[in-house]
Amino acid sequence: MPAPQRSTEGLRIGVFGGAFDPPHCAHRALAQAALSELRLDRLHVLPTGRAWHKARPLTDFTHRIAMCERVFGDLAGVHLDDREFRREGPTYTVDTLEELAREHPQAALFLVIGDDQLAAFTGWKRWQDVLRLTRLVVAIRPVASVSAEAPQPATDPAVDQVVSGHHIPFIRLNAPLLDISATAVRAMLGAGNPDPQALAELVPEAVASYISQHSLYQKPS
Repeated sequence: MPAPQRSTEGLRIGVFGGAFDPPHCAHRALAQAALSELRLDRLHVLPTGRAWHKARPLTDFTHRIAMCERVFGDLAGVHLDDREFRREGPTYTVDTLEELAREHPQAALFLVIGDDQLAAFTGWKRWQDVLRLTRLVVAIRPVASVSAEAPQPATDPAVDQVVSGHHIPFIRLNAPLLDISATAVRAMLGAGNPDPQALAELVPEAVASYISQHSLYQKPS
């Protein structure tokens, strides 16, 4: 007889997607902030499958999810979710949220994005349905002059910001001030022989080792 499944009533489930090509220290810091500030029971980390919106081809999914294991695998509550890779054809955030809502009908869903993604939010497929299915959480880097305060509870009233003429409600996530991008990491690695100390400030050591082992992001000779 199968074991009874745990009820998802009252659970707080976060959704954090991205290319993660490669995942880096800022991604880990954002995941930690989301788990803590939103008091999440679970955080689904979803590497992009077929990136319809990317002009460049992504690194093979097996490498990206293996690197995600090395970045997020030790964080309690994180679930690495490969559903967007398994889904046929282009994959959209709203499809993932609808699936999760069906799987966990009693849970509260929180979609974690960056402030750069917020600026383009009204260009997302069925963005109104995204807001219906989940509470939007935006990671906005704090200004340097503001001292760190206690985390903002997820029950606080959402901020309301105008994006392309639409009022978009969201919860502000005070992510750590880490000026890191996957583009910068790829550029450093593509230039060849990166400084180990500089690379260590961008990606965890386990990811740097994996990249070196598999010769990722190197320009063709």
